[in-house]
Amino acid sequence: MKTMKITISIKHALLPAAVLAFLNSAGAADIDAGKSVFVHRCAACHAVGPSARAGFAPQLNDIVGRRAGSTAGFTYSAAMKKSGIVWSEKNLASFVKGPGDVVPGTSMRFWGIGDEQKVANLVAYLQTFKQGGPTPAR
Repeated sequence: MKTMKITISIKHALLPAAVLAFLNSAGAADIDAGKSVFVHRCAACHAVGPSARAGFAPQLNDIVGRRAGSTAGFTYSAAMKKSGIVWSEKNLASFVKGPGDVVPGTSMRFWGIGDEQKVANLVAYLQTFKQGGPTPAR
């Protein structure tokens, strides 16, 4: 029986690991990028953080797990109140992409965000604002 000697350089051996690491990070949400999306696309109407209050739109602290149309201090559309939605990451992302598609008749005047990565970043950022937990200094 003849033995074959196989030589693989470290560079070639690590290539699959590097590709896998890149693919795993490619769709990961970026909270800092989500903050930027919030500041540029949401903050004119919505607020987050310890001093967040309803104004032109509801505050978004603790949004995931909250029933749509239930925040005190804001008058929601009938459509939002009747939607029966409890916000999850998935349906919140869908709403951000197309508010009128998820809640026809919503009073939210926003065209939506078509870039799925920006939506994921925004949802990740919003989830950092929990009433019962620490709020980041952002």
